Amino acid sequence: MDFPWLTTIILFPIVAALFIPLIPDKEGKTVRWYALIVGLIDFAIIIYAFYTGYDLSNPDLQMVESYSWVPQIHLNWSVGADGLSMPLIILTGFISTLAILAAWPVSFKPKLFYFLMLAMYGGQIAVFAVQDMLLFFLVWELELIPVYLILSIWGGKKRLYAATKFILYTAGGSLFILIASLAMAFYGDTVTFDMQAIAAKDIGTNLQLWLYGAFLIAFGVKLPIFPLHTWLPDAHGEATAPAHMLLAGILLKMGGYALFRMNAGMLPDAHAIFAPALVILGVVNIIYAALTSFAQRNLKRKIAYSSISHMGFVLIGLGSFTNLGTSGAMLQMVSHGLIGASLFFLVGCTYDRTHTLMLDEMGGVGKKMKKVFAMWTTCSMASLALPGMSGFVAEVMVFIGFATSDAYSLPFKIGVVFLAAVGVILTPIYLLSMLREILYGPENKELVEHEELVDAEPREVFVIACLLVPIIGIGLYPKILTQIYDATTVQLTAKLRQSVPSLVARETEAEAQLSQLYQAPTLVD
Repeated sequence: MDFPWLTTIILFPIVAALFIPLIPDKEGKTVRWYALIVGLIDFAIIIYAFYTGYDLSNPDLQMVESYSWVPQIHLNWSVGADGLSMPLIILTGFISTLAILAAWPVSFKPKLFYFLMLAMYGGQIAVFAVQDMLLFFLVWELELIPVYLILSIWGGKKRLYAATKFILYTAGGSLFILIASLAMAFYGDTVTFDMQAIAAKDIGTNLQLWLYGAFLIAFGVKLPIFPLHTWLPDAHGEATAPAHMLLAGILLKMGGYALFRMNAGMLPDAHAIFAPALVILGVVNIIYAALTSFAQRNLKRKIAYSSISHMGFVLIGLGSFTNLGTSGAMLQMVSHGLIGASLFFLVGCTYDRTHTLMLDEMGGVGKKMKKVFAMWTTCSMASLALPGMSGFVAEVMVFIGFATSDAYSLPFKIGVVFLAAVGVILTPIYLLSMLREILYGPENKELVEHEELVDAEPREVFVIACLLVPIIGIGLYPKILTQIYDATTVQLTAKLRQSVPSLVARETEAEAQLSQLYQAPTLVD
């Protein structure tokens, strides 16, 4: 395994994108096939590297590559994959390739569009793979540029407002990443940006709290956490279907991944103090976003707030201090990436036919679009956590993991579980009412007369089918996914528990009692 797999996976789509301007194609028919083939090849490399070079039982970094890049500022090209990053690298390759296929109808500036899509492909994988804090900041920033351009050029009527708000929020949050990264790199006797070396530094609790707060703001924007979430509904409200898929399927997961990697993994003492606040923010996300989704009459904004609500479970799981809760949080990130991408793709399909996003202007379209009807119903069932779907497994794991946590008092656990359960109950109500307004009831005569409500084409059915296979597969057999990251999350949870004095004292007492039990004299007849 001396071959630089991760470097190849990151750079291949970016280098391939540089050849797009040389392709003699104005309408985009050749370029889209070129981009799709590049995406498929890179995804195939990801799967091959995973099966041949990734050990499921190893909790540490694997496929590590480190090259000195700019030694004057201690910048290294350092990449690696463990249980926190590998599932999201696979998810990124999968969603990005499907997003390229979803962008098939794009005819306006197709070369630029597919160039940005391939650049995002490599940039998003880099965020999950790099192991150097300065390099992480650089790829985090560079990855924002294609998103901004796609929103501002191919978005809706308010695209410039949405794109500007997106870049201001995310770039503003990135300043906190840079400041915190420099503080950690220069702390102590040695200057290093290597994440493993920084995690090994003995950083004081007071400084950890400030660093944790800075990272929480930066990554809370991307997750997004209330009240840093307001850019997301605007961005989704103006984005096209492929941009939707990348936003919901991958970009939100960057914030969750960074909370796992930096906040919990590198600042465990601060996490022990911040964890109750993290859990409360998760509950607020679930309840607030679910109630706000009720009030939305715009289909894109309704699904956007639904995404915010579901990401609240990631925060609760991360703050649970249990193996099951942490595992559920990781599973929720992957599950929501698949489900969110499917719902937003269907929003794009529906808009292409009805040319409206307002629920009041729809109604009864399921009569003429039976395949769209079936896809909407199935993906909505996955989103509302129907048993047999991945969302159900993830949310149940978070619930049980937090409810059985010994890090919190019983009243606090009861309150959190109750409020989160209210959010779970609200989800099917607003999703089913959405389905009723779109697909059921009498047809809107004005809509039927002015728009051609053709059913889903094979390409659209294929995209949804590809997303439903892992959604249902994980729902029926979660070990398909959990075995990839279990070793790493168990190690992370054990590290976090060592930062909670009450848990350490309790475990020490339990070990002492167990030792006495084994040393007690036995009775012989």
